[in-house]
Amino acid sequence: IDKQTLEIVETLIPEPGKTAAHVEFARPGDVLVIWRLDRLGRSLAELVRLVADLEGAGVGLESLRERIDTTSPAGRLVFHLFASVAEFERQLILERTHAGLEAARARGRNGGRPGVSPETIAAIQALGADPERSPAEICRALSISRSTFYKYCAGTKAEAK
Repeated sequence: IDKQTLEIVETLIPEPGKTAAHVEFARPGDVLVIWRLDRLGRSLAELVRLVADLEGAGVGLESLRERIDTTSPAGRLVFHLFASVAEFERQLILERTHAGLEAARARGRNGGRPGVSPETIAAIQALGADPERSPAEICRALSISRSTFYKYCAGTKAEAK
């Protein structure tokens, strides 16, 4: 496959998950060539469904990076093995992440952004009620973002502007 063909394929399939409309042009006997499997779909279920749809339409799939060609029984086997291993790996990562978060919570560590102190919330509400002050001025004075201002300044200037 030459560089021009690769550019055409990348143009036809610009983003993962948006391939259904782009493969409608394929005819039975064609082979859809992609750079990597993750260019075709974001999840195992999506990949398997799309490959089954292509297979049902008589269209093969060839992945250049993984060297998988689903036009043969061996290629389909390799595709499903790779897809299963990738799904297994994703599940292991998910389990490890959850176990790490639980262990951190057990040690008293909570993830996420730090919350806004009650004093800052009171200051936001007090300054937000003053019609002479703009939201930008209040945000600068309290070192908060505009979204934080509007989150805690409900019912005052937030509705007026």
